[in-house]
Amino acid sequence: MQVKVLGCSGGIGGNLRTTSLLVDDDILIDAGTGVGDLSMEQMARIDHVFLTHSHLDHIACLPLMLDTVAGLRDTPVTIYGLPETLDALKTHIFNWTIWPDFSVVPSEASPLMRYMAIEPGETISLAERRITPLPANHTVPAVGYWLDSGASSMVFTGDTTTCDALWEQLNRIENLKYLLIETAFGNDELALAQASRHLCPSLLFEELAKLKKPAHVYITHLKPGEGGEIMYQIEQSSHHAALRGLQNMQVFKL
Repeated sequence: MQVKVLGCSGGIGGNLRTTSLLVDDDILIDAGTGVGDLSMEQMARIDHVFLTHSHLDHIACLPLMLDTVAGLRDTPVTIYGLPETLDALKTHIFNWTIWPDFSVVPSEASPLMRYMAIEPGETISLAERRITPLPANHTVPAVGYWLDSGASSMVFTGDTTTCDALWEQLNRIENLKYLLIETAFGNDELALAQASRHLCPSLLFEELAKLKKPAHVYITHLKPGEGGEIMYQIEQSSHHAALRGLQNMQVFKL
């Protein structure tokens, strides 16, 4: 099981891309602007898209990707998400006003995409790869994801702030190897982080204190223009010297 980072920034500009992870060559975790760097042939191989939540930076390339591969596929792409996330897509994106409803195009019998509602704790198995939604605490209904190859596991928190339920489940993972966790703001924006239900370094440290298992920890979703300062604040904590910033095109083996 290979996970490639297509995007891991909280915004765009220059080489910054918003959140998306490519699992092997057929699964996306979120569909931010990083998807746009894939070739048409690579996009056409994606059969499954798992969404953490409905915010634009995590779904921005989904409509365009589907349109691009419409003539290159003869089976639907399955879009997984919480019922609220899927409802947001149906109401606000694939509504014939913003974009065509690809769940009925080219026909209801043979659509380009299909929706699959998920719930936290419900594992989806795809060719011996297990993907399980985990609890998250954000301004809209959201999840993180646990990716398990059998040999080892990765947890991606998605967008979240303090969330005890996440750590309760994460600490039960016996083969945890990697943790990708968001930190969107610096400590000087603590109030904004709390209002928008994101993390800043001080909140990050409080959350990581709940981690009872060893893991390689990577920081994601840094705000554009603030990434250096946020990582500096993180690195100043001697207890968290091993934390690293996630990078575009970084590859993990599970």
